[in-house]
Amino acid sequence: MSQYDDIMNKKAVALRYDENRDVAPVIVASGLGYMAEKIVEMANENGVPVYEDNSLATVLTQLDLGTAIPEELYQAIVDIYTYFLKYTPKHTAAGEASVEVKEVKKAEEDEEKGGEKDAK
Repeated sequence: MSQYDDIMNKKAVALRYDENRDVAPVIVASGLGYMAEKIVEMANENGVPVYEDNSLATVLTQLDLGTAIPEELYQAIVDIYTYFLKYTPKHTAAGEASVEVKEVKKAEEDEEKGGEKDAK
């Protein structure tokens, strides 16, 4: 099998679940081949955990974007979410952003304290 064949056989699906908005996880991205590679690449770059299950991916790629996961697949998705409860990201953009926000707030507070000292 060539490298091209390997790429063409890849499948990827991204799910979103917002308990305030969704009844079940919803498909927000889906693709085969090169598109599947890009979905996984973007997930990795953004600290989104990736779970590999070729059979489940095959079923999910046949559904339309914006579709809620059918009840028949709930247990498989629950198993994946349970797996990710134990997942510890190595580096996430969200974590980095929260550090930057804290640093900015601390710098602003320091400036305010310095200004208060000057006014006294």
